[in-house]
Amino acid sequence: MRTTISSFSSPAMNDLTAAIKETLENGGVMNDLRGKVRAEIFRALEDTTLERPKLPSDNLLINELIREYLTFNNYQNTLSVLMQESRQPHQKLDRNFLCSELHVKSTSSPDTPLLYGLVSHFTDQHSNNCNDVKETDLGDEESGEEEEVNLRQPEVTIIRK
Repeated sequence: MRTTISSFSSPAMNDLTAAIKETLENGGVMNDLRGKVRAEIFRALEDTTLERPKLPSDNLLINELIREYLTFNNYQNTLSVLMQESRQPHQKLDRNFLCSELHVKSTSSPDTPLLYGLVSHFTDQHSNNCNDVKETDLGDEESGEEEEVNLRQPEVTIIRK
């Protein structure tokens, strides 16, 4: 007699399946598996015969900010999908280069994503509750004044041209 999975379909088996699924979801394993499956699907569907357009420099910078954020928060599966879909170079951009291109000075730990400082700066600036960010208007060289503004964490300096 041949036994198939459908022959095991019983209330006990349904309960076991539900318990295993819940355990995997609570442990974060299901999300990891879903992320890996998505990345593999993108790899399999990618048509390597088509020449893709060059990645615009703005996208390169944005993707690098997102890469820092995903890495910091240990979202490795999401990162693998981003890298595959965006065609972001596997070599990380140098943080000093990234700061230079974004006209930002970071005084926070190099491990803390710049995105945190940027978001904090602009949300604090909007609410007039700023504490640690220094903005320098490079277009007005005569004044030489710097306005101090506080940031929660991390600290960045936004340089306006």
